[in-house]
Amino acid sequence: MPTLNLQHSVLQYIQGINGGKHSGESWSDWLPAMGCPVEGNNADTIEVEVFPDRPDLLSHESLARAARSFVGGAFEKPSVEVTESGVEMEVDPSLELVRPVIMAAIVRDVDTGSTDFERNEFIQSLMDHQEKLHLTLGRKRRFSSIGVHDMSTLSEPFKVVTVPDSHSFVPLMMREEMTIKQILEEHPKGVEYASLMDDLDSFPVILDSNDDILSFPPIINGNHTTVTESTTDFFIDVTGWDERACEACLMLVCLSLHERGGAIESVRVKGYDGDVNITPRGDAVRHRVPDRLIEKVLGLDLGSDEIAAALIKMGGRLIESRTVTDGVNRAERWADCAVGEREHVVEMPRWRSDIMHPIDIVEDIAIGYGYDNMPEKLSEVHLDAIPLDSSHLNRRFRASLRSLGIQETQGLTLSNERDQFERVRWPARGGLSVISNPITIDHTLMRQYILPSLLRLLAANRHHELPQRVYELGEVVRDSANSTRVAWACAEVAGGFTAAKGIAQALLRDLGADMSEVVFLATEDSQGPWIAGRGARVLVSGEELGEFGEVDPSVGLEFGLKSPIHAGEFDVAAAGRLIPKPVL
Repeated sequence: MPTLNLQHSVLQYIQGINGGKHSGESWSDWLPAMGCPVEGNNADTIEVEVFPDRPDLLSHESLARAARSFVGGAFEKPSVEVTESGVEMEVDPSLELVRPVIMAAIVRDVDTGSTDFERNEFIQSLMDHQEKLHLTLGRKRRFSSIGVHDMSTLSEPFKVVTVPDSHSFVPLMMREEMTIKQILEEHPKGVEYASLMDDLDSFPVILDSNDDILSFPPIINGNHTTVTESTTDFFIDVTGWDERACEACLMLVCLSLHERGGAIESVRVKGYDGDVNITPRGDAVRHRVPDRLIEKVLGLDLGSDEIAAALIKMGGRLIESRTVTDGVNRAERWADCAVGEREHVVEMPRWRSDIMHPIDIVEDIAIGYGYDNMPEKLSEVHLDAIPLDSSHLNRRFRASLRSLGIQETQGLTLSNERDQFERVRWPARGGLSVISNPITIDHTLMRQYILPSLLRLLAANRHHELPQRVYELGEVVRDSANSTRVAWACAEVAGGFTAAKGIAQALLRDLGADMSEVVFLATEDSQGPWIAGRGARVLVSGEELGEFGEVDPSVGLEFGLKSPIHAGEFDVAAAGRLIPKPVL
Protein backbone atom coordinates (compact mmCIF):
# COMPACT_ATOMS: atom_id res chain seq x y z
CA MET A 1 0.00 0.00 0.00
CA PRO A 2 1.34 3.47 -0.84
CA THR A 3 2.50 5.83 1.87
CA LEU A 4 2.31 9.62 1.93
CA ASN A 5 4.85 11.85 3.65
CA LEU A 6 2.95 14.93 4.83
CA GLN A 7 5.10 18.03 5.26
CA HIS A 8 3.90 20.20 8.15
CA SER A 9 4.60 23.23 5.97
CA VAL A 10 2.12 21.96 3.38
CA LEU A 11 -0.65 21.33 5.90
CA GLN A 12 -1.55 25.00 5.94
CA TYR A 13 -4.49 24.04 3.72
CA ILE A 14 -6.32 22.57 6.69
CA GLN A 15 -7.71 25.64 8.39
CA GLY A 16 -10.32 26.08 11.06
CA ILE A 17 -9.66 22.73 12.75
CA ASN A 18 -8.67 22.99 16.41
CA GLY A 19 -7.91 26.66 15.86
CA GLY A 20 -5.57 25.75 13.02
CA LYS A 21 -3.10 24.13 15.43
CA HIS A 22 -2.18 20.47 15.27
CA SER A 23 0.00 18.46 17.58
CA GLY A 24 1.51 15.17 16.52
CA GLU A 25 -0.88 13.42 18.90
CA SER A 26 -3.97 14.93 17.27
CA TRP A 27 -2.87 13.75 13.81
CA SER A 28 -2.30 10.24 15.08
CA ASP A 29 -5.77 10.27 16.63
CA TRP A 30 -7.93 11.12 13.62
CA LEU A 31 -5.91 10.03 10.60
CA PRO A 32 -6.53 6.31 11.37
CA ALA A 33 -10.24 7.05 11.73
CA MET A 34 -10.15 8.35 8.13
CA GLY A 35 -8.53 5.12 7.00
CA CYS A 36 -4.93 6.41 7.04
CA PRO A 37 -2.84 4.66 9.73
CA VAL A 38 0.09 6.78 10.93
CA GLU A 39 3.39 5.01 10.22
CA GLY A 40 5.66 7.71 11.63
CA ASN A 41 5.54 11.21 13.07
CA ASN A 42 8.20 13.79 13.89
CA ALA A 43 8.61 17.56 13.97
CA ASP A 44 8.82 17.85 10.17
CA THR A 45 6.73 15.11 8.60
CA ILE A 46 3.90 12.68 9.20
CA GLU A 47 4.09 9.38 7.31
CA VAL A 48 0.67 7.84 6.72
CA GLU A 49 -0.46 4.71 4.91
CA VAL A 50 -3.27 5.09 2.40
CA PHE A 51 -5.42 2.03 1.73
CA PRO A 52 -5.93 1.11 -1.95
CA ASP A 53 -9.67 1.87 -1.81
CA ARG A 54 -9.03 5.58 -1.16
CA PRO A 55 -6.81 6.90 -3.98
CA ASP A 56 -8.42 10.32 -3.39
CA LEU A 57 -6.21 10.66 -0.29
CA LEU A 58 -2.89 10.29 -2.12
CA SER A 59 -1.99 13.99 -2.25
CA HIS A 60 -1.46 16.60 0.46
CA GLU A 61 -4.24 18.76 -0.94
CA SER A 62 -6.92 16.09 -1.37
CA LEU A 63 -6.15 14.68 2.07
CA ALA A 64 -6.44 18.19 3.49
CA ARG A 65 -9.84 18.62 1.85
CA ALA A 66 -11.06 15.32 3.28
CA ALA A 67 -9.69 16.26 6.71
CA ARG A 68 -11.53 19.57 6.78
CA SER A 69 -14.78 17.69 6.48
CA PHE A 70 -13.92 14.73 8.69
CA VAL A 71 -12.31 16.57 11.57
CA GLY A 72 -13.88 20.00 11.50
CA GLY A 73 -17.29 19.08 10.13
CA ALA A 74 -16.91 21.81 7.50
CA PHE A 75 -19.19 21.21 4.54
CA GLU A 76 -17.20 20.67 1.34
CA LYS A 77 -19.20 20.55 -1.86
CA PRO A 78 -19.02 17.13 -3.49
CA SER A 79 -18.49 18.97 -6.77
CA VAL A 80 -16.06 21.51 -8.19
CA GLU A 81 -16.71 24.27 -10.69
CA VAL A 82 -15.44 23.61 -14.18
CA THR A 83 -15.64 26.33 -16.84
CA GLU A 84 -15.21 25.90 -20.58
CA SER A 85 -11.79 26.84 -21.91
CA GLY A 86 -12.63 26.68 -25.59
CA VAL A 87 -9.52 24.53 -26.09
CA GLU A 88 -9.94 21.53 -28.39
CA MET A 89 -8.12 18.23 -28.79
CA GLU A 90 -8.67 15.91 -31.76
CA VAL A 91 -7.86 12.20 -31.57
CA ASP A 92 -6.81 10.41 -34.74
CA PRO A 93 -8.77 7.21 -35.61
CA SER A 94 -5.51 5.23 -35.41
CA LEU A 95 -5.64 5.55 -31.58
CA GLU A 96 -8.52 3.06 -31.36
CA LEU A 97 -6.18 0.08 -31.15
CA VAL A 98 -3.22 1.92 -29.60
CA ARG A 99 -4.51 3.94 -26.62
CA PRO A 100 -8.21 4.76 -27.06
CA VAL A 101 -9.18 6.69 -23.90
CA ILE A 102 -8.01 10.33 -24.10
CA MET A 103 -8.94 13.07 -21.62
CA ALA A 104 -7.54 16.50 -20.80
CA ALA A 105 -8.03 19.56 -18.57
CA ILE A 106 -6.53 22.97 -17.85
CA VAL A 107 -6.01 24.47 -14.39
CA ARG A 108 -5.01 28.14 -14.22
CA ASP A 109 -3.68 30.50 -11.55
CA VAL A 110 -2.44 27.84 -9.15
CA ASP A 111 -0.76 29.11 -5.97
CA THR A 112 2.45 27.09 -5.93
CA GLY A 113 4.02 28.95 -3.02
CA SER A 114 5.69 32.26 -2.22
CA THR A 115 9.32 31.10 -1.93
CA ASP A 116 11.61 28.95 -4.05
CA PHE A 117 11.58 26.31 -1.30
CA GLU A 118 7.76 26.15 -1.28
CA ARG A 119 7.58 26.02 -5.07
CA ASN A 120 10.15 23.23 -5.27
CA GLU A 121 8.28 21.38 -2.56
CA PHE A 122 5.07 21.76 -4.57
CA ILE A 123 6.66 20.35 -7.74
CA GLN A 124 7.99 17.35 -5.83
CA SER A 125 4.58 16.77 -4.24
CA LEU A 126 2.88 17.00 -7.65
CA MET A 127 5.25 14.45 -9.20
CA ASP A 128 4.86 12.10 -6.21
CA HIS A 129 1.09 12.33 -6.52
CA GLN A 130 1.29 11.56 -10.23
CA GLU A 131 3.43 8.46 -9.69
CA LYS A 132 1.20 7.16 -6.88
CA LEU A 133 -1.80 7.43 -9.20
CA HIS A 134 0.17 5.62 -11.92
CA LEU A 135 0.90 2.81 -9.49
CA THR A 136 -2.62 2.45 -8.05
CA LEU A 137 -5.43 3.54 -10.36
CA GLY A 138 -3.19 3.33 -13.41
CA ARG A 139 -1.93 -0.20 -12.67
CA LYS A 140 1.63 0.85 -13.50
CA ARG A 141 0.42 3.06 -16.39
CA ARG A 142 -1.41 0.24 -18.17
CA PHE A 143 -4.94 1.43 -17.28
CA SER A 144 -4.10 5.13 -17.27
CA SER A 145 -1.13 7.50 -17.43
CA ILE A 146 -0.88 11.21 -16.66
CA GLY A 147 1.03 14.03 -18.28
CA VAL A 148 1.34 17.43 -16.53
CA HIS A 149 2.62 20.35 -18.63
CA ASP A 150 3.34 24.07 -18.40
CA MET A 151 0.45 25.61 -20.35
CA SER A 152 2.43 28.74 -21.19
CA THR A 153 4.77 26.70 -23.41
CA LEU A 154 1.94 25.24 -25.50
CA SER A 155 -0.03 26.41 -28.48
CA GLU A 156 -3.60 25.17 -28.91
CA PRO A 157 -5.45 23.31 -30.39
CA PHE A 158 -4.01 19.87 -29.68
CA LYS A 159 -4.13 16.58 -31.52
CA VAL A 160 -3.31 12.99 -30.68
CA VAL A 161 -1.79 10.93 -33.50
CA THR A 162 0.39 7.89 -34.02
CA VAL A 163 3.93 8.02 -35.42
CA PRO A 164 6.57 5.43 -36.40
CA ASP A 165 9.41 4.53 -34.05
CA SER A 166 11.77 6.66 -36.15
CA HIS A 167 9.98 9.85 -35.05
CA SER A 168 12.15 11.95 -32.73
CA PHE A 169 11.79 14.65 -30.06
CA VAL A 170 13.58 15.84 -26.92
CA PRO A 171 12.19 13.84 -23.98
CA LEU A 172 11.90 15.12 -20.42
CA MET A 173 15.22 15.73 -18.63
CA MET A 174 17.21 15.32 -21.87
CA ARG A 175 18.94 17.87 -24.12
CA GLU A 176 19.21 15.95 -27.38
CA GLU A 177 16.50 14.50 -29.59
CA MET A 178 15.85 10.78 -29.35
CA THR A 179 13.75 8.58 -31.60
CA ILE A 180 10.83 6.62 -30.18
CA LYS A 181 12.91 3.47 -30.66
CA GLN A 182 15.85 4.96 -28.74
CA ILE A 183 13.59 6.11 -25.91
CA LEU A 184 12.16 2.61 -25.47
CA GLU A 185 15.62 1.05 -25.52
CA GLU A 186 17.78 3.64 -23.72
CA HIS A 187 15.76 6.16 -21.70
CA PRO A 188 15.18 4.96 -18.07
CA LYS A 189 11.40 5.50 -18.28
CA GLY A 190 11.31 3.99 -21.75
CA VAL A 191 13.06 0.83 -20.59
CA GLU A 192 10.81 0.59 -17.52
CA TYR A 193 7.54 0.82 -19.46
CA ALA A 194 8.55 -0.51 -22.90
CA SER A 195 6.41 -3.61 -22.32
CA LEU A 196 3.30 -1.43 -22.64
CA MET A 197 4.30 -0.76 -26.23
CA ASP A 198 4.81 -4.41 -27.21
CA ASP A 199 3.49 -5.43 -30.64
CA LEU A 200 2.86 -1.83 -31.73
CA ASP A 201 3.98 -0.63 -35.15
CA SER A 202 2.99 2.99 -34.47
CA PHE A 203 3.11 4.95 -31.23
CA PRO A 204 0.85 7.61 -29.65
CA VAL A 205 2.01 11.22 -29.30
CA ILE A 206 0.22 14.42 -28.33
CA LEU A 207 1.02 17.48 -30.46
CA ASP A 208 0.19 21.17 -30.16
CA SER A 209 -0.63 23.41 -33.11
CA ASN A 210 3.10 23.86 -33.83
CA ASP A 211 3.49 20.06 -34.09
CA ASP A 212 5.70 20.09 -30.99
CA ILE A 213 5.35 16.90 -28.95
CA LEU A 214 3.84 17.41 -25.50
CA SER A 215 3.85 13.78 -24.56
CA PHE A 216 4.62 10.24 -25.68
CA PRO A 217 2.09 8.42 -23.46
CA PRO A 218 2.42 6.38 -21.35
CA ILE A 219 6.22 6.73 -21.40
CA ILE A 220 7.55 10.31 -21.17
CA ASN A 221 6.68 14.00 -21.68
CA GLY A 222 8.44 16.35 -24.01
CA ASN A 223 11.18 18.41 -22.39
CA HIS A 224 9.88 21.83 -23.52
CA THR A 225 6.66 21.47 -21.45
CA THR A 226 8.46 20.82 -18.15
CA VAL A 227 6.77 22.27 -15.07
CA THR A 228 9.08 24.84 -13.41
CA GLU A 229 9.01 27.12 -10.36
CA SER A 230 7.35 29.82 -12.47
CA THR A 231 4.51 27.60 -13.76
CA THR A 232 1.03 28.63 -12.61
CA ASP A 233 -1.11 27.39 -15.52
CA PHE A 234 -1.19 23.63 -16.13
CA PHE A 235 -2.33 21.40 -18.97
CA ILE A 236 -3.11 17.83 -17.90
CA ASP A 237 -3.54 14.91 -20.28
CA VAL A 238 -4.65 11.43 -19.26
CA THR A 239 -4.59 8.48 -21.65
CA GLY A 240 -5.18 4.78 -21.26
CA TRP A 241 -7.52 1.84 -21.69
CA ASP A 242 -9.82 2.12 -18.66
CA GLU A 243 -12.23 5.05 -18.81
CA ARG A 244 -13.05 4.96 -15.08
CA ALA A 245 -9.38 5.01 -14.06
CA CYS A 246 -8.60 7.81 -16.53
CA GLU A 247 -11.47 9.98 -15.29
CA ALA A 248 -10.48 9.48 -11.64
CA CYS A 249 -6.81 10.31 -12.33
CA LEU A 250 -7.73 13.47 -14.21
CA MET A 251 -10.14 14.63 -11.51
CA LEU A 252 -7.68 13.96 -8.68
CA VAL A 253 -4.85 15.93 -10.29
CA CYS A 254 -7.26 18.78 -11.02
CA LEU A 255 -8.60 18.63 -7.46
CA SER A 256 -5.14 18.91 -5.90
CA LEU A 257 -4.40 22.00 -8.04
CA HIS A 258 -7.88 23.42 -7.36
CA GLU A 259 -7.19 23.18 -3.63
CA ARG A 260 -4.30 25.56 -4.26
CA GLY A 261 -6.65 28.13 -5.73
CA GLY A 262 -6.53 26.94 -9.33
CA ALA A 263 -9.49 27.37 -11.67
CA ILE A 264 -10.40 24.19 -13.58
CA GLU A 265 -11.24 24.51 -17.28
CA SER A 266 -12.57 21.78 -19.55
CA VAL A 267 -11.16 20.64 -22.88
CA ARG A 268 -13.31 19.59 -25.84
CA VAL A 269 -11.98 16.16 -26.91
CA LYS A 270 -13.05 14.69 -30.24
CA GLY A 271 -12.45 10.97 -29.86
CA TYR A 272 -11.14 8.48 -32.41
CA ASP A 273 -14.75 7.54 -33.20
CA GLY A 274 -15.85 11.13 -33.81
CA ASP A 275 -17.76 11.46 -30.52
CA VAL A 276 -17.09 14.69 -28.60
CA ASN A 277 -16.50 14.59 -24.84
CA ILE A 278 -16.05 17.58 -22.55
CA THR A 279 -13.51 16.67 -19.87
CA PRO A 280 -13.39 16.84 -16.94
CA ARG A 281 -16.83 16.87 -15.36
CA GLY A 282 -16.98 18.52 -11.97
CA ASP A 283 -20.54 17.62 -10.96
CA ALA A 284 -21.26 15.14 -8.19
CA VAL A 285 -22.57 11.60 -8.75
CA ARG A 286 -26.00 10.70 -7.34
CA HIS A 287 -26.67 7.42 -5.58
CA ARG A 288 -29.86 5.85 -4.22
CA VAL A 289 -29.42 3.99 -0.95
CA PRO A 290 -32.31 1.97 0.58
CA ASP A 291 -32.86 2.71 4.26
CA ARG A 292 -33.36 -1.04 4.63
CA LEU A 293 -29.76 -1.63 3.50
CA ILE A 294 -28.32 0.76 6.10
CA GLU A 295 -30.31 -0.86 8.89
CA LYS A 296 -29.51 -4.41 7.75
CA VAL A 297 -25.75 -3.86 7.46
CA LEU A 298 -25.15 -1.50 10.39
CA GLY A 299 -27.94 -2.67 12.68
CA LEU A 300 -28.90 0.98 13.29
CA ASP A 301 -32.08 2.93 12.65
CA LEU A 302 -30.47 6.22 11.66
CA GLY A 303 -32.45 9.38 11.07
CA SER A 304 -31.90 11.68 8.12
CA ASP A 305 -29.98 14.19 10.25
CA GLU A 306 -27.56 11.52 11.45
CA ILE A 307 -27.03 10.22 7.92
CA ALA A 308 -26.52 13.76 6.61
CA ALA A 309 -23.94 14.53 9.32
CA ALA A 310 -22.06 11.29 8.61
CA LEU A 311 -21.99 11.99 4.87
CA ILE A 312 -20.73 15.55 5.37
CA LYS A 313 -17.77 14.15 7.28
CA MET A 314 -17.02 11.91 4.28
CA GLY A 315 -17.27 14.74 1.74
CA GLY A 316 -20.75 13.83 0.50
CA ARG A 317 -24.21 15.28 0.85
CA LEU A 318 -27.69 13.92 1.59
CA ILE A 319 -30.05 15.44 -0.97
CA GLU A 320 -33.28 14.02 0.41
CA SER A 321 -34.89 11.09 2.15
CA ARG A 322 -38.07 9.97 0.45
CA THR A 323 -40.49 7.16 -0.25
CA VAL A 324 -39.61 5.26 -3.40
CA THR A 325 -42.08 5.73 -6.25
CA ASP A 326 -39.92 4.57 -9.14
CA GLY A 327 -38.19 1.31 -8.54
CA VAL A 328 -38.76 -2.42 -8.59
CA ASN A 329 -42.09 -3.62 -7.24
CA ARG A 330 -40.34 -5.92 -4.81
CA ALA A 331 -36.74 -5.87 -3.57
CA GLU A 332 -35.41 -9.02 -5.21
CA ARG A 333 -31.82 -8.01 -4.44
CA TRP A 334 -30.48 -6.64 -1.22
CA ALA A 335 -29.53 -3.19 -2.61
CA ASP A 336 -32.62 -2.59 -4.78
CA CYS A 337 -34.85 0.39 -4.02
CA ALA A 338 -38.39 -1.09 -3.94
CA VAL A 339 -41.56 0.94 -4.43
CA GLY A 340 -43.00 2.06 -1.10
CA GLU A 341 -39.72 1.80 0.81
CA ARG A 342 -37.75 4.68 2.26
CA GLU A 343 -34.57 5.64 0.43
CA HIS A 344 -31.85 8.27 0.69
CA VAL A 345 -30.64 10.22 -2.34
CA VAL A 346 -26.96 10.96 -1.86
CA GLU A 347 -24.37 12.98 -3.78
CA MET A 348 -20.73 11.90 -3.65
CA PRO A 349 -17.70 13.43 -5.40
CA ARG A 350 -16.95 12.16 -8.88
CA TRP A 351 -13.31 11.65 -7.88
CA ARG A 352 -14.38 8.99 -5.35
CA SER A 353 -13.76 6.16 -7.79
CA ASP A 354 -14.03 3.64 -4.95
CA ILE A 355 -17.81 4.16 -4.73
CA MET A 356 -19.35 1.64 -7.11
CA HIS A 357 -22.38 0.32 -5.19
CA PRO A 358 -24.82 1.45 -2.47
CA ILE A 359 -22.92 -0.69 0.04
CA ASP A 360 -19.94 1.66 -0.41
CA ILE A 361 -22.15 4.54 0.71
CA VAL A 362 -23.19 2.50 3.75
CA GLU A 363 -19.52 2.03 4.61
CA ASP A 364 -18.96 5.79 4.38
CA ILE A 365 -21.95 6.39 6.64
CA ALA A 366 -20.48 3.94 9.16
CA ILE A 367 -17.08 5.69 9.10
CA GLY A 368 -18.66 9.13 9.37
CA TYR A 369 -20.98 8.03 12.17
CA GLY A 370 -18.03 6.44 13.96
CA TYR A 371 -17.48 2.76 14.65
CA ASP A 372 -16.96 3.61 18.31
CA ASN A 373 -20.47 5.05 18.45
CA MET A 374 -22.10 1.85 17.25
CA PRO A 375 -23.65 -0.47 19.83
CA GLU A 376 -21.99 -3.77 20.58
CA LYS A 377 -24.31 -6.19 18.88
CA LEU A 378 -23.97 -9.65 17.41
CA SER A 379 -24.91 -10.04 13.79
CA GLU A 380 -28.49 -11.09 13.21
CA VAL A 381 -27.58 -12.50 9.82
CA HIS A 382 -26.78 -16.19 10.26
CA LEU A 383 -25.23 -17.96 7.31
CA ASP A 384 -24.03 -21.54 7.56
CA ALA A 385 -20.99 -22.33 5.47
CA ILE A 386 -21.58 -25.29 3.17
CA PRO A 387 -18.40 -27.22 2.29
CA LEU A 388 -17.75 -27.91 -1.36
CA ASP A 389 -17.90 -31.51 -2.53
CA SER A 390 -14.20 -31.24 -3.31
CA SER A 391 -13.52 -30.19 0.29
CA HIS A 392 -15.25 -33.35 1.57
CA LEU A 393 -13.20 -35.45 -0.81
CA ASN A 394 -9.89 -33.78 0.10
CA ARG A 395 -10.68 -34.12 3.79
CA ARG A 396 -11.31 -37.85 3.34
CA PHE A 397 -8.03 -38.37 1.50
CA ARG A 398 -6.14 -36.58 4.26
CA ALA A 399 -7.91 -38.42 7.09
CA SER A 400 -7.22 -41.79 5.49
CA LEU A 401 -3.52 -41.17 4.85
CA ARG A 402 -3.00 -39.69 8.33
CA SER A 403 -4.63 -42.75 9.87
CA LEU A 404 -2.00 -44.84 8.09
CA GLY A 405 0.76 -42.92 9.86
CA ILE A 406 1.75 -40.82 6.87
CA GLN A 407 2.68 -37.18 7.50
CA GLU A 408 1.29 -34.40 5.31
CA THR A 409 3.68 -32.03 3.53
CA GLN A 410 3.27 -29.13 1.13
CA GLY A 411 5.78 -28.63 -1.66
CA LEU A 412 6.29 -26.20 -4.52
CA THR A 413 4.17 -26.40 -7.65
CA LEU A 414 7.29 -25.48 -9.62
CA SER A 415 9.50 -28.25 -10.95
CA ASN A 416 11.58 -29.15 -14.02
CA GLU A 417 11.35 -31.57 -16.93
CA ARG A 418 14.09 -33.87 -15.68
CA ASP A 419 12.43 -34.47 -12.29
CA GLN A 420 8.92 -34.66 -13.69
CA PHE A 421 9.50 -36.95 -16.66
CA GLU A 422 13.04 -38.28 -17.27
CA ARG A 423 13.89 -39.45 -13.77
CA VAL A 424 10.54 -41.04 -12.95
CA ARG A 425 9.97 -42.33 -16.52
CA TRP A 426 6.48 -40.84 -16.78
CA PRO A 427 5.34 -39.12 -19.99
CA ALA A 428 4.05 -35.55 -20.13
CA ARG A 429 0.26 -35.44 -19.86
CA GLY A 430 -0.97 -32.63 -22.09
CA GLY A 431 0.69 -29.28 -22.72
CA LEU A 432 3.40 -28.00 -20.38
CA SER A 433 3.12 -24.68 -18.52
CA VAL A 434 6.69 -23.43 -18.93
CA ILE A 435 8.09 -20.48 -16.96
CA SER A 436 9.28 -17.83 -19.42
CA ASN A 437 11.95 -16.37 -17.09
CA PRO A 438 12.92 -19.08 -14.57
CA ILE A 439 15.21 -18.07 -11.72
CA THR A 440 16.84 -21.50 -11.42
CA ILE A 441 17.08 -24.61 -13.60
CA ASP A 442 15.15 -26.53 -10.91
CA HIS A 443 12.03 -24.40 -11.39
CA THR A 444 11.30 -24.18 -15.11
CA LEU A 445 7.68 -25.38 -15.33
CA MET A 446 4.51 -26.10 -13.37
CA ARG A 447 4.50 -29.68 -12.18
CA GLN A 448 2.31 -32.41 -13.69
CA TYR A 449 3.04 -35.03 -11.02
CA ILE A 450 3.46 -34.75 -7.23
CA LEU A 451 5.57 -37.85 -6.53
CA PRO A 452 8.83 -36.28 -7.83
CA SER A 453 8.38 -33.49 -5.26
CA LEU A 454 8.12 -36.09 -2.48
CA LEU A 455 11.22 -37.91 -3.70
CA ARG A 456 13.04 -34.57 -3.62
CA LEU A 457 11.81 -34.07 -0.06
CA LEU A 458 12.99 -37.50 1.06
CA ALA A 459 16.39 -36.83 -0.53
CA ALA A 460 16.68 -33.56 1.40
CA ASN A 461 15.96 -35.48 4.65
CA ARG A 462 18.04 -38.60 3.98
CA HIS A 463 20.30 -37.82 6.94
CA HIS A 464 17.33 -38.38 9.30
CA GLU A 465 16.34 -41.77 10.70
CA LEU A 466 13.95 -44.12 8.92
CA PRO A 467 11.09 -44.69 8.47
CA GLN A 468 9.98 -41.52 6.71
CA ARG A 469 6.40 -41.57 5.45
CA VAL A 470 5.05 -38.45 3.71
CA TYR A 471 2.19 -37.47 1.43
CA GLU A 472 0.99 -34.35 -0.37
CA LEU A 473 -2.42 -33.39 -1.72
CA GLY A 474 -1.91 -30.46 -4.05
CA GLU A 475 -2.24 -28.80 -7.42
CA VAL A 476 -0.75 -29.84 -10.75
CA VAL A 477 -1.09 -28.07 -14.10
CA ARG A 478 -1.86 -29.87 -17.35
CA ASP A 479 -2.87 -28.13 -20.57
CA SER A 480 -2.86 -24.81 -18.66
CA ALA A 481 -5.59 -26.13 -16.32
CA ASN A 482 -5.25 -26.83 -12.61
CA SER A 483 -6.18 -30.20 -11.15
CA THR A 484 -5.68 -31.90 -7.81
CA ARG A 485 -3.63 -35.03 -7.22
CA VAL A 486 -2.41 -36.89 -4.14
CA ALA A 487 0.84 -38.82 -3.77
CA TRP A 488 2.58 -40.63 -0.95
CA ALA A 489 6.11 -41.97 -0.54
CA CYS A 490 7.47 -44.13 2.27
CA ALA A 491 11.18 -44.69 2.85
CA GLU A 492 11.39 -47.74 5.11
CA VAL A 493 13.29 -50.99 5.18
CA ALA A 494 10.27 -53.20 5.87
CA GLY A 495 8.21 -51.80 3.01
CA GLY A 496 7.68 -53.07 -0.52
CA PHE A 497 4.97 -53.70 -3.07
CA THR A 498 2.71 -55.33 -0.49
CA ALA A 499 2.90 -52.26 1.76
CA ALA A 500 2.16 -49.96 -1.20
CA LYS A 501 -0.88 -52.04 -2.17
CA GLY A 502 -2.10 -52.02 1.42
CA ILE A 503 -2.06 -48.21 1.48
CA ALA A 504 -3.89 -48.04 -1.86
CA GLN A 505 -6.57 -50.49 -0.72
CA ALA A 506 -7.08 -48.73 2.63
CA LEU A 507 -7.39 -45.40 0.85
CA LEU A 508 -9.98 -46.76 -1.61
CA ARG A 509 -12.05 -48.32 1.18
CA ASP A 510 -11.99 -45.07 3.19
CA LEU A 511 -13.26 -43.20 0.14
CA GLY A 512 -16.19 -45.60 -0.06
CA ALA A 513 -15.18 -47.47 -3.22
CA ASP A 514 -16.85 -50.74 -4.09
CA MET A 515 -13.81 -53.01 -4.04
CA SER A 516 -15.50 -55.36 -6.47
CA GLU A 517 -15.21 -52.59 -9.06
CA VAL A 518 -11.49 -52.08 -8.38
CA VAL A 519 -8.94 -53.77 -10.67
CA PHE A 520 -5.15 -53.78 -10.28
CA LEU A 521 -3.15 -54.17 -13.51
CA ALA A 522 0.62 -54.49 -13.74
CA THR A 523 2.44 -51.50 -15.22
CA GLU A 524 4.63 -51.98 -18.26
CA ASP A 525 8.36 -52.25 -17.69
CA SER A 526 10.16 -48.87 -17.52
CA GLN A 527 6.79 -47.08 -17.66
CA GLY A 528 6.91 -45.20 -14.39
CA PRO A 529 9.31 -45.24 -11.44
CA TRP A 530 8.51 -48.81 -10.43
CA ILE A 531 10.61 -51.96 -10.30
CA ALA A 532 9.62 -54.29 -13.15
CA GLY A 533 6.73 -56.43 -11.97
CA ARG A 534 6.24 -54.39 -8.77
CA GLY A 535 4.09 -51.56 -10.04
CA ALA A 536 0.34 -51.50 -10.56
CA ARG A 537 -2.29 -49.29 -12.17
CA VAL A 538 -5.57 -48.83 -10.29
CA LEU A 539 -8.77 -48.97 -12.35
CA VAL A 540 -12.23 -48.23 -10.98
CA SER A 541 -15.19 -49.09 -13.21
CA GLY A 542 -12.73 -49.50 -16.07
CA GLU A 543 -11.16 -46.02 -15.74
CA GLU A 544 -7.65 -45.40 -14.41
CA LEU A 545 -7.39 -43.70 -11.03
CA GLY A 546 -3.63 -43.80 -10.46
CA GLU A 547 -0.57 -45.96 -9.83
CA PHE A 548 1.43 -47.39 -6.92
CA GLY A 549 4.36 -49.71 -6.41
CA GLU A 550 7.92 -50.20 -5.23
CA VAL A 551 10.28 -47.52 -6.52
CA ASP A 552 13.15 -48.78 -8.69
CA PRO A 553 16.51 -48.25 -6.90
CA SER A 554 17.87 -46.65 -10.08
CA VAL A 555 15.10 -44.03 -9.88
CA GLY A 556 15.90 -43.49 -6.20
CA LEU A 557 19.57 -42.94 -7.05
CA GLU A 558 18.55 -40.26 -9.58
CA PHE A 559 17.27 -38.30 -6.56
CA GLY A 560 20.18 -39.29 -4.30
CA LEU A 561 18.19 -41.94 -2.36
CA LYS A 562 19.56 -45.35 -1.39
CA SER A 563 16.85 -46.60 0.97
CA PRO A 564 13.92 -48.77 -0.22
CA ILE A 565 10.86 -46.71 -1.15
CA HIS A 566 7.27 -47.59 -1.97
CA ALA A 567 4.89 -44.95 -3.22
CA GLY A 568 1.79 -44.10 -5.20
CA GLU A 569 -0.11 -41.27 -6.87
CA PHE A 570 -3.87 -40.82 -7.49
CA ASP A 571 -5.99 -38.35 -9.42
CA VAL A 572 -8.28 -36.75 -6.83
CA ALA A 573 -10.81 -35.43 -9.35
CA ALA A 574 -11.07 -38.90 -10.92
CA ALA A 575 -11.71 -40.37 -7.48
CA GLY A 576 -14.59 -37.94 -6.96
CA ARG A 577 -16.01 -38.88 -10.34
CA LEU A 578 -15.50 -42.66 -10.11
CA ILE A 579 -16.54 -42.92 -6.47
CA PRO A 580 -19.53 -40.57 -6.52
CA LYS A 581 -20.73 -41.06 -2.97
CA PRO A 582 -17.73 -41.28 -0.63
CA VAL A 583 -18.32 -41.93 3.03
CA LEU A 584 -18.58 -38.52 4.80
